[in-house]
Order: sequence, then C-alpha cells, then structure tokens
Amino acid sequence: MHHDFFQTKIEFLKGVGPIKAEILKKELGIYTQGDLLHHYPFRYVDRTKFYTVREANANLPYIQIKGVITSLIVRGEKRRKYLCGRFEDKTGFLELRWFQGIKWITANLKLNTEYVLFGKPTEFNGSINIVHPELELVSEAQLTVASSMQPVYSTTEKLKLKGLDSKGMLRLQKNLHQFLPQNLPETLPQSVLDEYKFLSRLKTYSAIHFPESIHQQEKAETRIKFEELFFLQLRLLHMKLLRTEKVKGIVFDKVGDYFNDFFHNHLPFALTNAQKKVIKEIRIDIGSGKQMNRLLQGDVGSGKTMVALMCMLIAIGNGYQACIMAPTEILANQHAESIASFLKNMNVNIALLTGSTRVGARRKIHEQLENGEINILIGTHALIEDKVQFKNLGFVVIDEQHRFGVEQRSRLWKKNDIVPHVLVMTATPIPRTLAMTLYGDLDVSVIDELPPGRKPISTVHKYDTNRLQIWAFLKKEIAAGRQVYIVYPLIEESEKIDLNNLMAGFESICRDFPAPQYHVSIVHGKMKPKDKDFEMQRFVKGETQIMVATTVIEVGVNVPNASVMIIENAERFGLSQLHQLRGRVGRGAEQSYCILMTSSKLGKDSRLRIATMCETNDGFRIAETDLKLRGPGDAEGTRQSGLLDLKLADLSRDAALVQRTRDIAIEILKADPQLSSSVNAGTRHELNAQIRKSGQWGRIS
Repeated sequence: MHHDFFQTKIEFLKGVGPIKAEILKKELGIYTQGDLLHHYPFRYVDRTKFYTVREANANLPYIQIKGVITSLIVRGEKRRKYLCGRFEDKTGFLELRWFQGIKWITANLKLNTEYVLFGKPTEFNGSINIVHPELELVSEAQLTVASSMQPVYSTTEKLKLKGLDSKGMLRLQKNLHQFLPQNLPETLPQSVLDEYKFLSRLKTYSAIHFPESIHQQEKAETRIKFEELFFLQLRLLHMKLLRTEKVKGIVFDKVGDYFNDFFHNHLPFALTNAQKKVIKEIRIDIGSGKQMNRLLQGDVGSGKTMVALMCMLIAIGNGYQACIMAPTEILANQHAESIASFLKNMNVNIALLTGSTRVGARRKIHEQLENGEINILIGTHALIEDKVQFKNLGFVVIDEQHRFGVEQRSRLWKKNDIVPHVLVMTATPIPRTLAMTLYGDLDVSVIDELPPGRKPISTVHKYDTNRLQIWAFLKKEIAAGRQVYIVYPLIEESEKIDLNNLMAGFESICRDFPAPQYHVSIVHGKMKPKDKDFEMQRFVKGETQIMVATTVIEVGVNVPNASVMIIENAERFGLSQLHQLRGRVGRGAEQSYCILMTSSKLGKDSRLRIATMCETNDGFRIAETDLKLRGPGDAEGTRQSGLLDLKLADLSRDAALVQRTRDIAIEILKADPQLSSSVNAGTRHELNAQIRKSGQWGRIS
C-alpha cells in the first residue's frame, strides 16, 4: 500500500492529468507521487499580514496588499512588449509589470475589482513596481489563512503557463496529502529516532509542507536533512562493503623487474615522502586480492603522474596491461609524451589512442592490444569504444575523473573478466565533507607536498587601470627568457561577446608587444584541433613568448619556462578554476606570478574569491571556500551520477551532519552488514528503493 502511494504515477493525482504530467517530468523530474512529496517548499511567507501601498518599499521581502487594478496598458516594441497595470488602494498606487503571458492576463484580470496582490516590491525610475505579481480575487481568497507560514514552491515558466505556479503546486500538495497513508512505516532505526527526538515520518511530511509554526518546520527540516545524508552515506558504505566482499581483485604478488629497473636506474628525480606513502598504500591494495578503487588527490604539479606510472609498471611486471584515460586530447598527448620520455630507455610498448588517431594506426593498436604487445595504452574516451579490447587489462588510471560520467567509467570495467584495479586522479582538491560523500566508497590518498625546489607562486590582484605597469613587468620577464599566459573567460551563454573580447585583447597585445621582438600565440575552443595543437606546440617549444587563450589551457599544458599567468576578468571565474589556471605556472625552478585583473566594480563574492587566491596556494583551503560560496550543486560531475540528489541538505553548511550520519551508518553496518535484522527492516527497504531508483551506479567507482 505505502509502496504504491510513492510509486503511483503523477498523472493519476487529481489536478494533474497527462499534459501537466509531461511538463512536471520534463521541468522538475517529478514522475511519481513520491517525487512530488519530496518537492519541498524553498521558503515560507506570512500570508496573515497585509501592507498598504504606501508601506511598500524595495527593501521588503514578498508582501501582500489589498486593492484594485484601475488600468492595463501594453507598452514597448514588437519583440520587447510588456504589460503595465496600475494598482491602487486608499494610500496610493504602484505599477505592476508582466513580461510573459500578456494575452492570458489581459483576458482574465478584472478592472476595478478588489484583489489580494502578492509579490516582491522593487524600485525602478524612482517608483515602486511589482513584477509578475500573484493576484487572487478577494471574494475567492482565503483571507483567514490558518497558518502564518504559507509554503512557496519552485516552478518554471512552462509550468506557470499550465497553471502550476507556486499556488498551483500548493493545490497539488494538498490533494496529495489527503491520500498520505496514516501508518507510514519508519525508514530510520528506532534507536536513531529516539536519540535525536525526530518527528515521525508522517508528521515530518505534513510539517515541511504545511507547518503550524516555525519550530515545527525546523524540526521537519532537520529530520529530512539527516535522512538524505544518512541514506547517501549508507549507500556508499554498503557498496564499498559489497565490493570488498564480492569483487575479487587481481593479485599483483611482486613488484616486478620493470618497477625495480625504473626505480633504480631511470627515476629522473627523488620521490617525495608523500609520493612514497601513496605508492605503499597502492601496493598493499593491489596485493590484497581485493579490487582497488582509490582516489588520488594532489595539487597541480605534485607528481601524481609519476605515482600512476610506477604503479602501471608493477602491473606490467605481473604480466598485465595498463591504461590511462584523460578528458582531452591535449592532456592525453601530454601524458603520452611525458611517459614516453620517462621510459625511453626501457623496453615498454606505449600507444596513444584519441579521436584523431588515423584508421590504419587504430587498426594496428587494436591488434597489438589484443595480442598483448602493447603494455600501456593512453587515450581519451576513445578507449571506451567496444572495439577496444585488451588481452589482460590489470590497472586503469582515470585522470581528472570528474570530467567523465559514471556510465563512461563503468565501460572500462567490462574490458576484463576480472575487474582491473582503478586509480582515479584529480588535481581539483576536494574538501573533506565532499570527498566523504562523493567518493565515500573509494579509499582516498593525498599527495600533500610539492617536489623540492618549487617556489610558491606569488598571486596579486590588479585593476584594469594598472595595465601599463603590468605590461612593463611582462617585458622584463620576457627579457629574462620567460614566457607568459594571458587567459580570457569564455562563458557559454555569451560566447559572441567573449570571443570579441578575446580577439580585441589579442589585437591590443600584438600592438603592445610588436614583432619581430615578440611573438604571440592564440588558442580558443572554436579553433580546429590541429590549429590549436600547432599554436600550443609553438608555445611549448618557446617560439612564442605570450600565449593568449581561453580556459582550454586549464587542464594540462606543461611549460616549465612559463612564469607569469595573467587572468583577465578574474571575477568571472570560479575559485577552483582560478586555482587550476594558476597551477599552469610555477612548474620550473623560477619564481612565478599569477596576476588577477578585474574592473574596480566587484561584488562581495568576487572580492572573497580574489582575496582567497591572493592569501593562499593551498588547494584544500581554496576548495573549502569554493564549496561555501558555490554550494556543492555541480561538484565533480555529480549531476551525471544521480548521486547527490539532495533536496534540503547542503554539504558545506551541514558538514557536521555529514560526519555524524556517516558514523551512524558505519555503526549500523558493522553490527548488521546485510541490514537483515528486524530493527533495520525499514532502513533496508528504503535503501533498496533508493538503489532501484538511481540505477546500479553502485557497482561503479
């Protein structure tokens, strides 16, 4: 019965029907009654209080006024039409504006009839406006609202056109709540309910949608947040348990000749202690008989590739093949070049497979992979194609993992009868709460020291007005034989404007740094791959001193001679992006600089981002600040994995709760790994329902 209530398709709810159901699915991902029940209000408004027109000012949040509409006039040009209304009460008048649904509004609103208006006052040209107000005839309005807290639901323009604005959503919730089973079984163990004095599940749903008081709403919200994070942790830990119990791993029982030969005779520099520690952790994993799934975090330039390479040599020494998957061709080429140069005096067969690999070469690679001649394959997601078959893949390295969807990664697993060991690398430091949540089923290793001889990058913030001074500094650096990056933002929505800015910037740089004394390269996403590579190579070889680029260089161009990174319009970049870009310099022994250029008008968040960059080079501190500013919304490609389906919990604000729910989940699984005891029946039922709903991403990293 309860299961049926949650699984019932949304079209069968009174007030929905097939047409609205389609839009609810497309716009909000609401397919079932359960989905609608979990579409919580994002705020509540007090509908018991009324204001007068004279009291309305732009500093107030949403307000409610009684009055009449005395006129409606369509204004503006053909494409930019809008509807103007004059709304009056005894104390004065204000202007109403609509930019959408003009026909419907003019046809349905009655002039000189009393309405209850609800909306957010704003100021425009010195007078008070309300844009897209909610209006209800006084004769129909429920002026005696039982609760002072009316829920407000998020909705979209398409839904509003079908009558599903916030008020329409509220009507659906009321219809739904009439059928909510009165004896809803609990999803949390009784001991947890008692310890935290949580509301019952039934009470929680009614208190989040129709709270009688702020205190009650807060209690409901706390339980929902707890439950979201608890089941997230439980799923991750349960998966980890399954994997370690069920999935057999290939045993690499020796370090092997390849590793020893490289370590003693070809290692170009001494390993840092952090690198040694990580290699040791990996060696324990791959010798244990369980499949390894490890996340390797380390700032740009900390030597992750070297660790990955040495582990691949262990795999080869045990008679297996290894591969590295990178998100872009530039990065794949770079891995191929650096690994080939490290192994140039060893008998290891390396191949590179990307979208640009010619058909003939591709055929040969396929053949040599299947007969085991190729030891290490490096490539982009071309590696995932079904045609790519290994003889015996034993070790997989995935670089900048968040750029690959979970689905894509899982296809590499199927390349072997026994699942290969997996090392996931990222140069994007992930704050602890997020790592615990996103990668709760992975073991995490961190390289937390840079190779000796690296100087910290000096970061400064300059305004556009300081440009002459900066150009003089660049000329001095170039005269000393260094190279410079100048990066412009390229944000999808406004590509045209951005591309113009980039080209204008490029032209003015060419004027200020004229040939033949200076040579300038340009790279942006709209260029053909071979033109891009040609320009990149000129810069890598030192034929050009200045590289003007968009963020295509964020991941993976390695030019140790580049000592200055200038980021134009730095306020338009996110913190992790700024940190990634900065990591392109400081790769040689010289002192390097990162100059953040902005206009003098900066918002509060931009100021904080730029101040953080100037204060610290520590990627983890930067990631913490970034998480607070941005929220975890799209952190690390989780959108693709359906993993972070959090409605109310927030990983940065609720960090303490993340830790607490994880501890409780660990405790419960320790005592009852299969959740088979009767006290955990409700929890097991809910966990299975969630796993079913999200598909089996569970078996993948």
